[in-house]
Amino acid sequence: MRTFSLKESQVKKNWLVVDAKGLVLGRLAAVLASYLRGKHKPEFSPNMACGDHMVVINAEQIQVTGNNKMDDHTFYWHTGYPGGIKQRTLREILTGAHPERAIENAVRRMLPKGPLGRQMLRNLHVYCGSEHPHAGQQPKVLDVVSMNGKNVKRS
Repeated sequence: MRTFSLKESQVKKNWLVVDAKGLVLGRLAAVLASYLRGKHKPEFSPNMACGDHMVVINAEQIQVTGNNKMDDHTFYWHTGYPGGIKQRTLREILTGAHPERAIENAVRRMLPKGPLGRQMLRNLHVYCGSEHPHAGQQPKVLDVVSMNGKNVKRS
C-alpha cells in the first residue's frame, strides 16, 4: 500500500464563520488552529496548508476563565530601543483599538513556526462586530459551542 501524498491542486479550502461571542479564548484558538491546519480533514498533510479559511466575528466579546485573568494576564513586547519594554493587559487589548489581535496572537502561537505557519495564518480573518466582507464566499457557520460545553463561559 502506498502512502497518500496530497498535491497542491487537490486542496479544497472551505470558508467557515465562527461567532466568538461568549466563547473562551484559549479553546476558541485551539479549534481555529486545528481547522487552519486542516486536521479535521481526512486528507490532512502536515507539510501543506490544507486547512480552511476561518472568519471570526464579534472578536471583542470573547471571555476568559479564571478570577482576574483579564487584569492579571499581561503581554510584554520590546520596541528594540533601550528601555523600550511595553506591556498591556488582556482587558486593555480587548477594549482598545484592535481587540481582534487577542485572537490572532493566540492562534498564531498555536500554529507551526516558520513559512508554513505564516501561510496558514493568512487564512484567518478576525473582525470586531457582526459584519464581515466575506459574504461573497458564502461561508458556512461553525458551531463551536456544540463541540464541547466548556467552549463557552457560564456565569
